[in-house]
Amino acid sequence: MDRRAFVKRSCLGGVALFVDHWGTSPAYSQDLIPPAPPIHVNELEGRSVSPLRMPGLYPGRVVEISDQRSIVANRVSQSIVRQMIELGMRELTGEKDPRVAWSKFIQPQDTVGIKINPSGAPACCSSPEIVREIIAGVRSAGVPARNIFVYDRYAYEVDIASYQALMPIGVRVTGVQEHKLDVAGYDPNVFCEANFFGEWETRSYMARIVSSGLSKIINVPTMKDHSAAGVTGCLKNLGYGTFNNVDRSHRRPFSFTDPLIGIMCSVEPLRSKAVLHIMDGTRMVWHGGPLTQNREFIFPAGLIMMGTDPVAMDTIELEKIEAKRSKEGVPSVWSRDPSSLTNDGDEFFQDASKNLFYRQPHHIAAAGKLGLGISDRKQIEVQAFRIA
Repeated sequence: MDRRAFVKRSCLGGVALFVDHWGTSPAYSQDLIPPAPPIHVNELEGRSVSPLRMPGLYPGRVVEISDQRSIVANRVSQSIVRQMIELGMRELTGEKDPRVAWSKFIQPQDTVGIKINPSGAPACCSSPEIVREIIAGVRSAGVPARNIFVYDRYAYEVDIASYQALMPIGVRVTGVQEHKLDVAGYDPNVFCEANFFGEWETRSYMARIVSSGLSKIINVPTMKDHSAAGVTGCLKNLGYGTFNNVDRSHRRPFSFTDPLIGIMCSVEPLRSKAVLHIMDGTRMVWHGGPLTQNREFIFPAGLIMMGTDPVAMDTIELEKIEAKRSKEGVPSVWSRDPSSLTNDGDEFFQDASKNLFYRQPHHIAAAGKLGLGISDRKQIEVQAFRIA
């Protein structure tokens, strides 16, 4: 028998959590969206929380490094992203030596997970070149290769992107589940529970590698729009990439990614273990995310963002994707125009004026309300550096 003590809680201290929608855009209206159901959280009781837990050491700070040479003819330059990441780590931490900068987050005794985003491979996923540089940084802090895991939920998506063949020798590459109904890799004692649309399974369980395997997580999302969440960045890559059974939170045309994404990121020990976020913006998907293979909607942005505050980083990501969509003359991700909806996936992937859901970009601000970071743009400090 498992004798560990668990506590059932809500993120705001009541029996169940009801999250209001805090609109921030004049184009955004909740009138069409049904209210979110109660969401219960079951997590380990008595676990000490880390001082590095989100929003981490540098709340409200985002370091942005751009270099047009980082991606040329759709190929990412290993040497250029090395320079970008080294500069970013120095500027984020204020340390001159990159090894000292990495040591602010990672210690030699850690077991480190690098949470990639393989969804959308091969067209757009966490660049292996960036992941290799992160591995080099972790190893410079004294962690042996055998204690570094590159992981995601779906093993088949990891396979499509060929991470096993592209990572340094000794680093372990793994997927939490082999197929959609595989639950062996999940912890039955840590879960979020809610009934969104009358689904038969109302729980989403935390991956064991997170609940009891890793001691630190470095989150490596990509910069993409998302048909249900509005954008997918640090928060969604971490929350929906850690718990199973998450696609039940949206059924056309409605989505409860707001508030579920933020709630999942608030669950311990995930919140304490995710100590650093490095967003791969070498490619920006501005429509068709997260799975598009249409290169018309993939822009070579040539940037990397770094920070410890996932809310602040996703706020800046949303700003950049909104600016690109505006430049391309297509609707905002905040749009609530029913005429923009389609049930035809092929039409969505070809027409940037169409969408499958009423998107929920406000999941970012909702996560901020849960204490995961800062979403008020006036309170976010962006340090931008252009190398070339």
